[in-house]
Amino acid sequence: MSSTSAPTPLIGVIVCSSRQPRVCPQIAALVTSTIENWTSTSSDSPPRAKLQLIDLAVWNLPMFDEPTIPSQIKNYCDYAQPHTRAWSQEIQKYAGFIFILPQYNWGYPAVIKNAIDYLFNEWRAKPAMIVSYGGHGGTKSAGQLRQVLDGVNMNVAETMPALAFPDRTVLVKAAKGDDLNLGEESRIWTEERKDIYKAFEDLMALVSKTL
Repeated sequence: MSSTSAPTPLIGVIVCSSRQPRVCPQIAALVTSTIENWTSTSSDSPPRAKLQLIDLAVWNLPMFDEPTIPSQIKNYCDYAQPHTRAWSQEIQKYAGFIFILPQYNWGYPAVIKNAIDYLFNEWRAKPAMIVSYGGHGGTKSAGQLRQVLDGVNMNVAETMPALAFPDRTVLVKAAKGDDLNLGEESRIWTEERKDIYKAFEDLMALVSKTL
């Protein structure tokens, strides 16, 4: 009697900043490598997933320009704009999402709110995980984004890692988009990396309920 294993879920890692220069891709790389390395070395049976980057700067969606309220759209073909249809098809591919976002003036970037608002049913019931960063860790932006994700009926992981830049030198480098040297040998955010994996475990527990 043959048995088949469940397919590996695809998780979208959303880079929630399009500012230039920016450090968000470096943070996303840190989060991704932390999860992948921990998954490969943990003695437990860690959740398996394939992580794929979704860079909002690359997508470069215009400000919302659909004539119909997204919650009323049941099929991606019914969107008016080709970029919305493409965005809908992209988001439908994923079993869950990791949002990587900075904090700007005590809030989150407009680019992610715009990207979320383009759709509704594509986000609905999908699990999500939030990782914020900034001079104070970005907890205000994370809290605000959580409210928005609740608004589109996503299931958000309770653990929300907040990565505070350790000193002004690192903060200035981040503002310039300089290399922060966030490899595995880096001593930055060693404890916070544990929070990242705990959040990922929370996320995958939510994903497992949807498969």
